[in-house]
Amino acid sequence: MDESRARALLRAERAEVATLLRGTEDAARIDDQVSDSPKDFGDAGLPLTEEATDEAVAEQLRERLGAIDRALARIEAGTYGRSVISGTPIPDQRREADPAAELTIEEARASRLAAPAT
Repeated sequence: MDESRARALLRAERAEVATLLRGTEDAARIDDQVSDSPKDFGDAGLPLTEEATDEAVAEQLRERLGAIDRALARIEAGTYGRSVISGTPIPDQRREADPAAELTIEEARASRLAAPAT
């Protein structure tokens, strides 16, 4: 994949993810305001569950924005398309599927296997 296509895909995805993040943060603020108002106490834990879900989604979106920004920085630095760990070229099919990919498939699998379970 050439860098101009990668840049266009990354910028488009960045705009979409940023919009989703704003919506999620707005929903979290609304949920927070609603949880402060008088309510039926049938399910007192529901606002906490919704708040935790909103925050988890927002965190995933922030992580994705970070990955996209790092990929855009690699394009500018001339290192895009190579693993950030080994420098091995990342295949075009992987970059087509995920333009922000930082690792080869093998490295990504190995890092998931080595990551502690949460």
